[in-house]
Amino acid sequence: MRKIYSLGLLLIFLTACKLTKNTSIVAKETYWQQHVDYTMDIDVDVKNYQYKGKQTLVYTNNSPDDLKKVFYHLYFNAFQPGSQMDVRSLNIKDPDRRVRDRISKLKPNEIGYIKVNSLKQNGVLVSHETVGTILEVKLNEPIKSGESVTLEMNFDAQVPVQIRRSGRNNKEGVAFSMAQWYPKLAEYDFQGWHTPPYIAREFQGVWGDFDVTIHIDKNYTVGGSGNLQNPQEVGHGYQDALQELNLPAGDKLTWNFKAPDVHDFMWAADSEYKHDVLKMENGIDLHFLYKENLDSKYLKNWQELQPKVAELMTYFSKNVGQYPYKQYSVIQGGDGGMEYAMATLITGERNFGSLFGVTAHEMAHTWFQFLLATNESLHPWMDEGFTTYISNKAENEILKENKNNPHAGSYSGYRTIVDNGYEESLSTHADRYHTNWAYGTASYSKGNIFLSQLEYVIGKENVENGLKKYFTDFSFKHPTPNDIKRSMEKVSEIDLGWYLNEWTQTLHTIDYGVKSVNGKTITLERIGKMPMPIDVEVVYQDETTESFNISLEMMRGSKPTKATFLKDWGWAYPTYSFDVSKEVKSVQIDKSGLMADINLENNIFEVK
Repeated sequence: MRKIYSLGLLLIFLTACKLTKNTSIVAKETYWQQHVDYTMDIDVDVKNYQYKGKQTLVYTNNSPDDLKKVFYHLYFNAFQPGSQMDVRSLNIKDPDRRVRDRISKLKPNEIGYIKVNSLKQNGVLVSHETVGTILEVKLNEPIKSGESVTLEMNFDAQVPVQIRRSGRNNKEGVAFSMAQWYPKLAEYDFQGWHTPPYIAREFQGVWGDFDVTIHIDKNYTVGGSGNLQNPQEVGHGYQDALQELNLPAGDKLTWNFKAPDVHDFMWAADSEYKHDVLKMENGIDLHFLYKENLDSKYLKNWQELQPKVAELMTYFSKNVGQYPYKQYSVIQGGDGGMEYAMATLITGERNFGSLFGVTAHEMAHTWFQFLLATNESLHPWMDEGFTTYISNKAENEILKENKNNPHAGSYSGYRTIVDNGYEESLSTHADRYHTNWAYGTASYSKGNIFLSQLEYVIGKENVENGLKKYFTDFSFKHPTPNDIKRSMEKVSEIDLGWYLNEWTQTLHTIDYGVKSVNGKTITLERIGKMPMPIDVEVVYQDETTESFNISLEMMRGSKPTKATFLKDWGWAYPTYSFDVSKEVKSVQIDKSGLMADINLENNIFEVK
C-alpha cells in the first residue's frame, strides 16, 4: 500500500507540473494583437489638391476569432457639410475655434473625401459600403484565426481646406498637411472592433510596416513618417540638389518612405520648405522642415530649436524608454501641434518658448501615443495626460525653469472646472464629453495629475521607475489603465486599485483639513469623498519642525520618506487624531502641493 500511495502522489505531482506548465503557456499566449503591412502608391495633383491611390494591405488575424467583416477609417469624409463632425461643432457649447461652422461652409472643391473605387480580397472583388467616415466591408470568406489576407484597394481623394489637423494651405501657407489621408484599417482587439466616426478626437491604429510611394510635382519637398529610401533621386537635402536634376517643367519626383513597426503614417509637402538635418551621436537623424520665407525672427527660432530637440530626444529616451527608430521629423504644418509616427506637425510662426513647448509636448507623444499606443478614444488621459507630465518635466529641466511644481497649471485648471461644476469622469469616451473644456481638463490636466499626484502617494523615485517599467513591459502593446496601475504597484509594492478607481472612474474630490489642535493632540478630517495618504508638517512653538506620514490603510504599504510614520488611516473614518511631543504652533497638510486637494484654505492651521 505504501508503494501504491507513493506512486499516486508521484502521478498527482507530475500532473500538477504539467498543468502548471500548460497554464504558464496559456498565460503567455492570452495577449494578442493584429498586424498590418501597407504598401501604397499615391499620385498627387498639386493644382486641384486631389490624388489617386493604390493600396495593398496584408492583414494578419492574430485574434482567436474568425472575422467576417473588416472596417476602414475614411477620415477626410468628415470635412463635408452635414458630417457628424460638422454637426457636432455646430451644436457643442464651446466649439473648437479652428472648426466652429467652417465645415458647413465648404464648397465642393474645398471639401475632403476618400472614395473607394474598388476593393479585392485575395484578388476577388468584395462588397463594401461607405458610411460617413467608416468603410464597412463584408468579406467573401472569413479571415480565420491565424490567417493573413491581402486587400487591394483603388481610391480617389481630395484634400480639404485646412480646418483640423489635416488639410491644404494652412494659415501659414503650407500646401499639404497630410494626416489621416489614407483608408486606414480599424483596430480589432480584445474589446472587438473600434469604429467610432471621426468627430474631433484622437486616433487608434494597428501596428505594422508602411511602404509609401508619393509622386508629386518636382518643386515640392516632402517629409514625414518613415525613412526616405531614395534620397539620391530627389536630392540629398533635398531641395538644394533638385536644380541639378534638370527635370522639365511640370514633371514629378517619386518619394519612397518606409516606416517599420508604426500604426500610422503622415507626410507633408510644400514648394518653399527648407530642410535641415541634425545627426545625433546615437545614430538618430533629426529632420526639420519649415518655410524658408518665414520672417527672420521665426527662422532664428527654428534654427535654435534644433539642438534643443536633440536634448528632448535624450531626455525622453532616458526617462521613459529608448527611441527605437532611426529618424524623427519636426515639420511646419497643420493647425497647431499634432503628433504622428516618427514626426510631428506644428505651426511655425511662434516665439521660441512656444515653439519649444509645442515641440516638447508633441514629441513626448511619441512615447505615449505611438510606442505605448493606448486607445485614445477610450483613455485619452493616458496619452495627453502622461505626455503633459513628462514634457512639463523636460521643459523644466532643459530650459532650466527651476519650478518647484512644473505641473501647477494642471492643478489650477482642475480646481477651476470642479469649482464651476463642469468636470466629467475620465472614463467618458473622448468624443462624448459635454464640453471641449471638460475633455481638455480631464485628458490633459487630470491625466497629468494622475502621475504627478502619484509622486505624492508612492514617492517620486517609484513613479520614475514605474514609468520606465510601464514602457518596458507595454511598449508596442496597446496598454490599458490597469497596466499602468500594475507597473506602479510592482515597483512600489503598494496597492493602487483604490487610486485608479477614484481618480479615473468617479468624480470624487480630495478635501482634507486640520480640524483642531488641542494642546499636543492634532485632529485631521476627511471632507471630500476621495481618500488619500496624508503628509503633515508640524511647526512647534520653539520653531522646530517635524514631518509625519499617515498611509492609507488600503494601500498596504507606505512610500519611502524621511517623515515619522504614524498608524494607517482607514478610509471610512472621517477623522484622525495623533499626539505630538511639544506644543504646536502650526500644522500643514501636503506642503509639496502635489495632492489635488480642492480646498487649500483648510490645509493650514495656525494656533492662536
